Amino acid sequence: MGSLSNPVTPFNVLTDAKPDDTSLPAFMVSTTRGFLPRADPIVTLPPEFDPLESILQRMPVKTASGEPGLLAEGKLGNVVLSELPDLTSHIDKYAPNLPLMNALYRDYSFLLSAFLLEPCHLRFIKGEPYGLARDVLPANIARPIKRCAELTGFKPFMEYAGSYALYNYRLAKPPSGLSYPNLRLIRAFEHGLDPSSSEAGFVLVHIAMVSHSPLLVSGCVNALSSATSRDRSKLNTALGEEMLTALRNINRSMETMWQKSKPGSYTSFRTFIFGITSQSMFPDGVLYEGIEEYKGERQSFRGESGANDSMIPLMDSLLSIPMPETPLTEILKDFRQYRPSNHRDFIKYVAERQDELGIKRWALGGEEEEEEEEEGRETRRLWLRLLDQVREFRWRHWCFAREYILKQTSHPTATGGSPIVTWLPNQLGAVLAEMEKIYGEGGGRGKLGEEIEGIMDLVGRQREMLEKEVRKFCEERGVN
Repeated sequence: MGSLSNPVTPFNVLTDAKPDDTSLPAFMVSTTRGFLPRADPIVTLPPEFDPLESILQRMPVKTASGEPGLLAEGKLGNVVLSELPDLTSHIDKYAPNLPLMNALYRDYSFLLSAFLLEPCHLRFIKGEPYGLARDVLPANIARPIKRCAELTGFKPFMEYAGSYALYNYRLAKPPSGLSYPNLRLIRAFEHGLDPSSSEAGFVLVHIAMVSHSPLLVSGCVNALSSATSRDRSKLNTALGEEMLTALRNINRSMETMWQKSKPGSYTSFRTFIFGITSQSMFPDGVLYEGIEEYKGERQSFRGESGANDSMIPLMDSLLSIPMPETPLTEILKDFRQYRPSNHRDFIKYVAERQDELGIKRWALGGEEEEEEEEEGRETRRLWLRLLDQVREFRWRHWCFAREYILKQTSHPTATGGSPIVTWLPNQLGAVLAEMEKIYGEGGGRGKLGEEIEGIMDLVGRQREMLEKEVRKFCEERGVN
């Protein structure tokens, strides 16, 4: 077991998400909502923000009415400068309402991204390189988003959970709940207000995936509890009936991306979700006007990325999956800053608590204890099945990157600023290596049953395939 001389501070996972409590942040981990916001996102802004609402409704390439919007005609920049007042004082008026602050953060982040990247979009649709984005953010956007970011705990730039994806849906029929056909986007850049579009599908599939996270969270909590009492039967239930079930549902939802969002369409709305960090469009960062704290220094933030979701990082922490010491792993660590603070704290707590309790060593039989041999083997099987679901998730993510990005564009970086060819394989390779290590320590072939043998045969084939594919793309793109 880990050292108990400095015990890990307990973490409060909500069993009641308290959807009506506006004094709490929009995002708090719960066993009822998982990593989704505590309540469905706020759609309608107070009347003081009608000028912002008006621009956002007119902004998309195709508006809700089906007519061309400001981005279709390259008019957004001029409209922002001529029509939008600085509404920061109204933000302070509503500051105690944290879910509303999250809605305002979402809306200003959409406007920020569209304003900065509009010139790149106009070049892209002509078949030209992205070129340079706008690199000065006017005070009428900079000051409000900075204030919203302070109140909500996000960066003053678009993020995955707080704005683009997890706080960007509404229910067409609220009584019907979070089923995919009932989901609609609140904000969009291109055609996303049409629920059948690829932009809508891209975002809504992520929401459908995270709708399965409550069982993942409760299973994780129960696994930690089982380790405290060294109750292996309870551990196996948490690993199998809860976490494994959740991950299988998440992966099934993820697989629907191929039908809901077409590979050839992704790059057209992807232009608007790039960040500043490591992007050629922003070689000198962005100047946020009117922010005294920045003292005229240009800012750089990572862009929206599904890699900032909290579900797989939670499994990395609970299963203690070792990552290689590489610059690519340092990017993975940097991404932690771009999650809701409560999610970030929970994942950190799980990593520290599992180490303190020695869960992995106990689960995989690294301690001298008297217990049923078959029950211990079942734990190892469940552990490998969970790793296999993480592998499946990361393998599919790599396949998405290959089909949606690598085969569609030569731009070298992902929206979050990571290298598009090598970054995902860094994490996927770590999972494959961990599975082979644990399988070998469990006695290898014939010891854990035919299902695990089949999984491990696939692991070997995928490892070889991944190495070949990465080598091929690196050679084609001149990547070292």
